[in-house]
Amino acid sequence: MLKLLAIAAMFLSSAEPPIAIAVHGGAGSFAPGVLGPEEEAEARADLRRALDAGWAVLAAGGSALDAAVAAVVVLEDSPHFNAGRGAVYNAAGEHELDAAVMESEQARAGAVAAVKGIRNPVLAARAVMEQSRHVLLVGSGAEAFARRQGIAFADPEWFATERRRRAFEQAREQAASGGTVGAVALDRHGRFAAATSTGGMTYKLPGRVGDAPLIGAGTWAEPGCAVSATGAGEYFIRTAAARTLCLRMNWRGESAEEAARALLAEVSALGGEGGFIVLDRRGDAALPFTTAGMARGYRGPGGEFVRLFADPLEENGAPLHQSR
Repeated sequence: MLKLLAIAAMFLSSAEPPIAIAVHGGAGSFAPGVLGPEEEAEARADLRRALDAGWAVLAAGGSALDAAVAAVVVLEDSPHFNAGRGAVYNAAGEHELDAAVMESEQARAGAVAAVKGIRNPVLAARAVMEQSRHVLLVGSGAEAFARRQGIAFADPEWFATERRRRAFEQAREQAASGGTVGAVALDRHGRFAAATSTGGMTYKLPGRVGDAPLIGAGTWAEPGCAVSATGAGEYFIRTAAARTLCLRMNWRGESAEEAARALLAEVSALGGEGGFIVLDRRGDAALPFTTAGMARGYRGPGGEFVRLFADPLEENGAPLHQSR
C-alpha cells in the first residue's frame, strides 16, 4: 500500500500545472441570422486564431499576461469584432476605443479609454501598466503616451467596416450595444491575467466610457480567478461585476459558473445584459451570457471549442455555457 501511495505521489508531483485560455468576441453583436455563413465562418476562424496565439505563449512557458494580450491583438485586428478594426462609430461618426489589462501578481493593471487612432489599444493599456505609474489614461493624453511608447497608429479608414457603417446609419436615433473582445489566461506558474478591448456602443456620446477599461468592472485578475466582461457596460460598472465575481469565487467558495450566473442575474435585474469569460485555478472556464449569442472560445483542461451562439445543450431562454 505504501509503495502504491508513493507511486501515486510521484505521478501527481510530476504532472504539469494546468494552462488555459478563454476568449470572447462580444455578447450582443452575435445572433443567429445577423451574419451570413461566410462571415460566421470567418469570425469562428479568428476566434481560433486568437486561441492559438494565446495557447502558443502558454505552451512555451510564457506568462498569462503575454498570452491574453496576444489573443486580444488577434481579435482587435479582425474586422468581425467591436475592437480595433471593426469598432463601432460614436454619435460623431468617430471610433473611440477602450482597453485594459490586469495580472494577478501584485494586482498590476493598466488601461486606456476614449482613444482614437491606436491600432491595438490593448498594447497601449499594457504600456500604461508597465511604463507609467498610472492605471488609466484617457483621450489625447493616452494617445500622446502611446506615441512616445512607439505603439502603432492607423488612419480612421483602417478601423472602418461596411457593417459598422450600416449600424451607425441605423442607430442615429438610439444607442445600441456593440460587443467587446477579451481574453483570460492561466499560465504554468499559476498566474492569471485578463485583457479586454472595445469600441463601446454604437452611436454612444463622444467621451462615453464603459466597463471594459475600468479595473474591477469589466476586467479583473487575482490569484485563483480572471474575468473579462462584455455587454451593456453601464450595468457592469454599477455592480463592480468583474471584481465581485472573483470575490464570490475566492471568499464564498462558489464555482466560476455559480458566481458568473449570480452576477449576470444582478445585471439583468438592473435592466442590462451581457456575458463573462472566467477561469478558475484548475483552468476550467465558465462562459455564460444572457444575449442571443456571444462569440467565445476555450482551450484547457476542460477541452476545446469555439462558438458564436447558444450550445444545443444550453437552455434557449438562458444560454449559459457549461464548462465541460
